[in-house]
Order: sequence, then C-alpha cells, then structure tokens
Amino acid sequence: DQVDQAVKTLLELKNKYKSVTGEEYKPVSAAGTAGGEDKNRKERENKSEKQGGGGGKKGKGDKAAQSKESSGGAGGSGEGQGPKKQTRLGLEAKKEENLADWYSQVITKAEMIEYYDVSGCYVLRPWSYSIWEAIKDFFDKEIKKLGVENCYFPMFVSQAALEKEKTHIADFAPEVAWVTRSGKTELAEPIAVRPTSETVMYPAYAKWVQSHRDLPIKLNQWCNIVRWEFKHPQPFLRTREFLWQEGHTAFATKEEATEEVMQILDLYARIYEELLAIPVVKGRKTEKEKFAGGDYTTTVEAFISASGRAIQGATSHHLGQNFSKMFEIVFEDPKRPGEKQLAFQNSWGITTRTIGVLTMVHGDNMGLVLPPRVACVQVVIIPCGITASLPEQEKEALLAQCSKYLKRLLDAGVRVKSDFRDNYSPGWKFNHWELKGVPVRLEVGPKDMQQKQCVAVRRDSGAKITLPEGEVEKRLVAMLEEIQGSLFKKASDDLRSHMVTADTMEQFQKELDQGRIVQIPFCGGIECEDWIKKTTAKDQDLEPGAPSMGAKSLCIPFSPLKTLQPGQMCVSGKEAAQYYTLFGRSY
Repeated sequence: DQVDQAVKTLLELKNKYKSVTGEEYKPVSAAGTAGGEDKNRKERENKSEKQGGGGGKKGKGDKAAQSKESSGGAGGSGEGQGPKKQTRLGLEAKKEENLADWYSQVITKAEMIEYYDVSGCYVLRPWSYSIWEAIKDFFDKEIKKLGVENCYFPMFVSQAALEKEKTHIADFAPEVAWVTRSGKTELAEPIAVRPTSETVMYPAYAKWVQSHRDLPIKLNQWCNIVRWEFKHPQPFLRTREFLWQEGHTAFATKEEATEEVMQILDLYARIYEELLAIPVVKGRKTEKEKFAGGDYTTTVEAFISASGRAIQGATSHHLGQNFSKMFEIVFEDPKRPGEKQLAFQNSWGITTRTIGVLTMVHGDNMGLVLPPRVACVQVVIIPCGITASLPEQEKEALLAQCSKYLKRLLDAGVRVKSDFRDNYSPGWKFNHWELKGVPVRLEVGPKDMQQKQCVAVRRDSGAKITLPEGEVEKRLVAMLEEIQGSLFKKASDDLRSHMVTADTMEQFQKELDQGRIVQIPFCGGIECEDWIKKTTAKDQDLEPGAPSMGAKSLCIPFSPLKTLQPGQMCVSGKEAAQYYTLFGRSY
C-alpha cells in the first residue's frame, strides 16, 4: 500500500511539473549527461578499438568477434567458474610473467577451444581439431605400412572385465567414471566408461586366436577416453575426456613384439619432431612410472622452458604375457604340438595433449605460432591500402590480383586463405591472423601491384620479405620449410640448454630450481624415487592445481648425456646407480 501511494504521489508531481513547464520531467543526473553521452561512448569505443590493435570500421562481424573475445579468459580451470572476461583482441598476459593466464588466453582468443559447463571437458574448435587431423593423417598412413588395421570397440566395459587385471586397474581406479543408472532405474551392475581399452579388447582377442596362424593381430582405434581426474583441469594438458589413438597388438614371439614397440616409439618421435617441430627425449620409464600391468614402457618426453617442466608426449608399452595370461590369449605352439603358448602383447597411444604442448612450446606474446606442417592455413592473403579515395576500378584490380595469388598457391599445394572482409581494417586482420599463428601473411597493396611484387611476413620472426610476382609459389613453399626448420632449431636449442647432468643431490636441486631437467645417477628403486620427489618438493606453497613441485622420473634416456662410471652411486648415496635417469618437474 505504501509503495502504491508513493508511486501515485510521484506521478502527480510529474504531471504538475509538465503542466507548469510544458516539458517531460527528467532526473538531474540524466539531464546533465544526456547531451554528452553519445560523444563519450564513441570516444571510449575508439580508445578501446585502438588498444585492441584494430582501428578498423566496426560492423556486425566485429560485435560477434568482441563477444567471442570476451569469452576467452585467464581462469583456465574450467572448475565451474569459467574464464575471466577478456575484451581486447590481443593477449593481455605475458608468457614469461603469467604462463597460466597467457595459455588460457591463447587457446580461447586463437579460437582453439570453447569452455563447457562440465568441468574438465572442452569444445575442440576447428582451428585446434585440424592439428589433430594432421597428426592423425600422418600416423594412420605410417601404421598401415606396418600392417596395422583400424577398428572400433565399445566405450563401455563391464566391472568384471575391468577388474580382471588387478595391478592394471589399481592405477586407473580413482579416475574411472561409472554408469549406474538408466533413466531413474538403477543398473543391476555398474558399467565403466573406458579409461583405456585393454580390458575391452582382449576378451575378443582370446576368441580370435586359436592357432599361431591367427597371429599377429594388429589393431588400432581412434576414439575418446574418459579419466575422471580430480586434479586441476587444463585444456589439452589435463582433461577428463580426451581424444587419442590406441594400438593393441598380439604376437607369437617376444622378438616381434619388442621390435614393434620401438617402431611405434620412433613414429611418435617423428610426430613431435617432423610435424610439431618439438624435440623429444626417447627413453624407458622407471618401474614406478611404467604402465600398470605391463613389462616395460617406452616414452617420448617434451620440455616446456616457460615453466621449466617436462611433459609426457606419447608412450609405447610392451605388455609381455601378463594380459594374455589373464584373458587366455593362447595358441598351439607349432614347435611343440599339443602345448599352449601365451601371446606377447603391446599397447601404444598418443593424445590431443600434443596440441597443448605445441601451444606452450612455440607460442609467444602475440599468440599462437603454428609449424607450417600442421597449420590448416599456411598463408593468409590480405589486401592493403583500400581507402575511400581509391577508385573502384583499382580496388577491383587489387582484389583480383589477390585471388590470382590464391589460385596459384592452391595449385602449388599450399593451404591458403584470403581475407577480403570489408568490416575490418588491415591492421585488425594482421593482429587476428598473428594471434591464430598462421605461418605467413601475404600483403598486397596498390603500390605492390604497380611494382609487380607482394610482401610476405613471417609469423615466427616477424621478418618482411618482398617477393617478385612471378616467384610467389616457389619462394613461399621454400619459406614454409624454412619456418618449420627454424621453429625446430629454436626448440632444440632450448631443450639442449635446459637438459643437464648432476651427480650429487645438492647440484641436482640447484639445477632443478633453475627450471632445468636433470639426468642423475639412479638406482631405479621405487622407494628411492619417492624420496627424491619428497626431498625436491621443499614444501613450497603452490597455486591450486599447479604441477607437482617435486621432481619425478621422466625416463631412462636411450642416449644419456653421460656414461655411468663403474661403482658410481645413486644420488641418494644408498645404492649403486643402475643408469642415468632424467628427472624433472612435470605436468
């Protein structure tokens, strides 16, 4: 009643004001600013546009882009909250100052991922998925040369099958997601979503193998995996669902199986070094870090100098006869009629984590830097110098010239795109494509046309190179290879300068604290490895979800920096060293 009375009184006062002045009543604050509001807003918009590196005419497309940009962020956790709001086109965080914020901004502003409302799950947008496709195309072709065939097994696994290999499941148990209900009805027995497919595939292998003639079995599947991690999720690097390939093979002899382990590991090294331009360290995992239930695990390890941390790149496991024993994958021994022989098995996999490693290793303060071999757009053509005073005929001629370059480059096998959008300035486009990491930008202006040339700008170095019109294809194809080589050399120099040896715990700790990975003499003991991790952690407080500060074993390198001396002791000083082992902080 009081509210109604107050509203009635206000309306009476407004009517009285209008009858006296002949004007509608406006509050003083609104009246005072009404005239200057539009002007102030325009000034603010112009200012923010300049800060964003744009300067271009704004149209509907820009509003859409701005709303996309505002969804990018620095949170990175995906833990219910989503990222902080970002409004500028460029990056606001610096890689060397705040790696977590920088990474989060790069992957969202470069349109690689979109955040999702289920924690630890992310949308892979076409820009990042195309990198996965490049990896898939290369690897699929290579494994088919080895006689591997693709297949698909269900994503669900029964509790009985999953728990058959006890040491295997013990490692995965905390991360297994279970389906317990259908609609509102509880299932009689819970069904697991695969954390890996050994226990899904091997019952079928047991049916298919009767004789030695049924071997080898060489199968691979490209699929998704769910591991319900409780640690701090990070897009690509640590997620609850990810894409991968998993190969599962079975052989009659150990020699065949161990040969394949190394063949696959070499292919993984080639993915990193030849496609992603990232050097890796090949080696064998320690007993503590090997695949649960396997005989031994081989790995490729990459290094991210911005954080001083290593990251596991891909693994190739020799399972021995452990799983064939559990699942009864047996065949008649041709040399001993009537006797049953267990098959020797391998499993191997690489995941979409590769995309995160690429981003961390090559990215800079302008955004993503893509190696040409995995870039879905290798060259972007941008017309420049189109102003209001430029005659329409010249504008059409300029766009026609850009289209000619586009066709010529497509015919030369270059993945090329032209950006003819007229609601963005060339400056805005330069920033946009730099942020997305396109290896080469080709600028074409009216003066370039007169001089029968164009200008190529390298994303990796920023170098500007003038190209004669007739040599564009030849020069750009060569330039893309140069960029690929240059990125690999830079990353290799980085790894070389950050991987060292240490023979004492004191020296090891010192190198570790300077962001290096260190090869140390190690006895191989699981308890000793736990002690090293605890000792090197130094009880330092970390931001929530940061990678472990304690050093863990990364691998026993196949090509160590130093040779172990006779009688050399482990860094713990308790046991004799067995080999130099690479330790470091890791993701």
